Amino acid sequence: MNKFASFADRVLPWMTCFFMIVALALVFFYVPNERLQGPAQRIFYFHLPAAWNSFLGFFIVAGASAAFLWQRDRFSDLLAQAAAEVGMVFCTLVIITGAIWARPIWGVWWTWDPRLTMVAILWMIYAAYILLRLLGGDNELIARYAAVLGIVGVLDIPLLYVAVKLWRGIHPKLERGGLPPEMIFTLLVCTGAFLCLFAWLLWLRLRNLTLRDEVAVLRRQVLVVS
Repeated sequence: MNKFASFADRVLPWMTCFFMIVALALVFFYVPNERLQGPAQRIFYFHLPAAWNSFLGFFIVAGASAAFLWQRDRFSDLLAQAAAEVGMVFCTLVIITGAIWARPIWGVWWTWDPRLTMVAILWMIYAAYILLRLLGGDNELIARYAAVLGIVGVLDIPLLYVAVKLWRGIHPKLERGGLPPEMIFTLLVCTGAFLCLFAWLLWLRLRNLTLRDEVAVLRRQVLVVS
């Protein structure tokens, strides 16, 4: 754990900055414009990695919540809470970049496309999770309720992909072999940069919650002694 903490504190920030700079350079100076959408399509390289990382965060919430319900492990509970908050950052980024991308292409900031609607529902589910954790404080019963919500909420992600097949929408689909090599390479680099950012933010938030939890335990011990 100490080795990982040292890596996360010393290496991960610089790694994140490096990959972000490389990703920005590729997006604005290397990758060509998409034939139909032009420069507006470049936001795709931020929009899609943000979506993948938000899904990753919510899957971590579900896994850590299941571990908490099974073993009553405090660390798992804190990990779920940290992953939910970081996942919400990326999910919000997905909605914002999607709206910016939609305006010049569709002529509107938002439309109730099936995939967009499911993302909005996903955002509201984990906003409710975070609100529940904030209002519940250290109440273990509320933490268990939130854990159940964190597990159930992740089911929206596969539904998001099923909805595209069940109902027609205008959201573009990423087809295999549909992108030229330059776009694929840029997308991979941007995905790596966002993954580093996700890991760094998750570590910072998890450490913050852990320290806050330790301070609360020490405070209770002092009150008992006094």
